[in-house]
Amino acid sequence: MNVKIVNRSGHRLPDYSTSFSAGMDLRANLDAPVTLKPLERRLIPTGLFVELPEGFEAQIRPRSGLALKKGISVVNTPGTIDADYRGEIGIILINLSDVDFMVNDGERICQMVINKVERVSWIEVDSLVDSDRGAGGFGHTGNQ
Repeated sequence: MNVKIVNRSGHRLPDYSTSFSAGMDLRANLDAPVTLKPLERRLIPTGLFVELPEGFEAQIRPRSGLALKKGISVVNTPGTIDADYRGEIGIILINLSDVDFMVNDGERICQMVINKVERVSWIEVDSLVDSDRGAGGFGHTGNQ
């Protein structure tokens, strides 16, 4: 799939690290480093603008290494970039650790995964077909 992208960051385009990678790393586009204090969240610019084809979205997800080693995550995971959005991709990072974390220009801060989106048409009914699970949720299946 070809996707149009405008890169105003000065960093290379997002790419796949391996031939089987699902996500592409996005990098911070900063004039100066940003310090995230414990439990602080900030919008980090990427300098990237995309034109996704109709019927697709981009999902923004945390990088597992940053999450495990530094406690840095993406607040609205997964974040969604709609096909009709043309603004700069911004990443809402949060510091879930107990120490300050510095985000530097060019640092890989998240992953972006492109997914197909299905649209639904609702059919309003008075009841639903029973299933084995029924209305059980929120831990209903137990720990095994």
